Amino acid sequence: MDQHFMAHAIQLAIENVHSNRGGPFAAVIVKDGSIVAEGTNQVTATNDPTAHAEVMAIREACRNLNVFQLHGCGIYTTCEPCPMCLGAIYWAHIARVHFATLATDASAFGFDDLLIYRELAQPYSARRIPMIGVMREEALAAFRAWDEKPNKVTY
Repeated sequence: MDQHFMAHAIQLAIENVHSNRGGPFAAVIVKDGSIVAEGTNQVTATNDPTAHAEVMAIREACRNLNVFQLHGCGIYTTCEPCPMCLGAIYWAHIARVHFATLATDASAFGFDDLLIYRELAQPYSARRIPMIGVMREEALAAFRAWDEKPNKVTY
C-alpha cells in the first residue's frame, strides 16, 4: 500500500514540473487507507515561499476533514521534509511520514534545505539572518491572557 501512495505522489510531482506550477515536490495525506488530500509545490505559481507540497496537502486535509490536527493520518512526500514542512507535520500531529528522496538529493539539484537545517543548529548570534529579541516581558502578556482564558481550544 505504501508504494501505491508514494507512486501517486511521485506522479503528481512530475506533473507539477511539466505544468510549470512549481518545483519537483508533491505530498499525499492518507487516512484509513484512503487519500484525503494532495499537495504540490506552488511556491513560484503563488509567489508564496510557504507553499510547499506538504503544507499545501496539510491545509487541504484539514479543510476536507474539518479539523486542525490530523491524528491517524500518514503523509507520503516525494522528498524528506524541509524544516518548515517538518514543523507543520508535527503541528498537525500526523502519525507517520513516508519520504522518497533525501534532503541531500534535493541539495544536489539546487534546493537549499540543508542550509536551514545547519542554521537551526547555530546559536542566534551565529545565524546568517540576525535573530534579535525585543520586548519579551511585554509580549509575555499575551501568553498570560491565553493561560487565563477559560474556554480556550488547546492544540
